Amino acid sequence: MSPPLTVRQNHPKIRTLIVDDEPLAREKIRMFLQRDPEIEIIGECVDGPHAVASIENSSPDLVFLDIQMPGKDGFEVLRTVGVDRVSAVIFVTAYDEYALRAFEFHALDYLLKPFAAHRFQDALDRAKSQLRVEEAAPFKKQLMTLLGNVDGNSRYISRLVVKTGGRIVFLKVEDIDWIEAAGNYLTLHVGTASHLIRETMNDLESRLDPAQYLRIHRSTMVNIDRIREMQPLFHGDFTVILMNGTRLMLSRNYKSRLPRHLGKTD
Repeated sequence: MSPPLTVRQNHPKIRTLIVDDEPLAREKIRMFLQRDPEIEIIGECVDGPHAVASIENSSPDLVFLDIQMPGKDGFEVLRTVGVDRVSAVIFVTAYDEYALRAFEFHALDYLLKPFAAHRFQDALDRAKSQLRVEEAAPFKKQLMTLLGNVDGNSRYISRLVVKTGGRIVFLKVEDIDWIEAAGNYLTLHVGTASHLIRETMNDLESRLDPAQYLRIHRSTMVNIDRIREMQPLFHGDFTVILMNGTRLMLSRNYKSRLPRHLGKTD
């Protein structure tokens, strides 16, 4: 087993393992890494079991780890080998909701396929900095927390990942005023801004804390803290008025949900 990488070792090469079941993805990562004289590629793995064996045998400093792979996914690989066997991990993933949910809670770096050279370099620079200044211990603690959340210890999400202006932003769910369905997409209304994500209302509703978010229509969900008042209409419907003046419709089909949150309306 190789010793942990530290500044006292006069900057040895960073022993790096590539784990991805897609040949083109491995080739792209390999190509970028070969440009860096500080990196030593010690192997490539095409599935989870192979990755476990390689990590146990070589204890790499840095692993580029795909999330979804045959045999074991990336998180199962880390649970199997233990976080002490790896000093730094950069997750590699396609736009996969399961993977992104993990990153909603924690700031571990990752590459979202397809990634550009500058984004790869940003992730690599962060990993190198982490290794050089002996930040492995806080990283491992953070990673263990992440794995616990992926296992389901955290039932409801606290952040959503949204793309805006070419960037990926971690949006706190408590900042969302209301959510509107648009086919297979959702519009998140946050103050004067709005963000579009690819997800269904039913799926997102199951991931949000029902004590904070109320479904008031098949196409509308609202942050309860943003509700200013409710005005009755005909046939059991209500108008829900938010703090910013937005007026939404509470369908009578969802009226039965109100007593849990806001008290009886009759």
